[in-house]
Amino acid sequence: MKLYRILLADDHALMRAGIRLLLEKLPDTEVVGEAGDGREALKLIELHQPNLVLMDVAMPNLNGLEALARVRKEFPETKVIVLSMHASEEIVIQALRAGASGFVVKSAAIDELELALQALARGEKYLSPTISKRVIENYLERLDGLSTRFELLSPRQREILQLIAEGKNTKEIAGLLDVSVKTVETHRAELMDRLDIHDVPGLVRYAILIGVVTLEK
Repeated sequence: MKLYRILLADDHALMRAGIRLLLEKLPDTEVVGEAGDGREALKLIELHQPNLVLMDVAMPNLNGLEALARVRKEFPETKVIVLSMHASEEIVIQALRAGASGFVVKSAAIDELELALQALARGEKYLSPTISKRVIENYLERLDGLSTRFELLSPRQREILQLIAEGKNTKEIAGLLDVSVKTVETHRAELMDRLDIHDVPGLVRYAILIGVVTLEK
């Protein structure tokens, strides 16, 4: 039996192809599926039961951080290594607090993935060397229960924040989430109140700042 049965979750097909090519050269690894967004990843995890997911952060419809939180809740035996173009303090802390087993910066993913897998095999977490010592220190300081504004949002509010930032209007969001327009409006008003941001452009800027969406999208 393979040591790692891996699901790749990234909306860039070329990135998935590159990672798959690397993993297929490693012993004791098998890629069991590929997903282009967080929702698809959750469906494929249930279907294929991988024991490791390599999860991009900035994916459409459901981003990697939200998908990570659901994986840890619904599939606790499945470990997740987060992949990201950026390693801002906010993103790294959110990933670690959500239960990530590792955080790999995409620019070094090909070189570092084998090291990350080796660390997991030893029962350790893996963080790319480019993640500063200060990020880790701040993470440890925040374990005393302090929350960022983003963490004060409910999962549904975070989901709606992402969809708003992706340019979807209220009717489109209601249809995608199978709820009423009024429900979406209520959630939007509540998340604006909690973030103290009272216009859509401000929500978009905030979502970009914390890595929920990226400018390249």
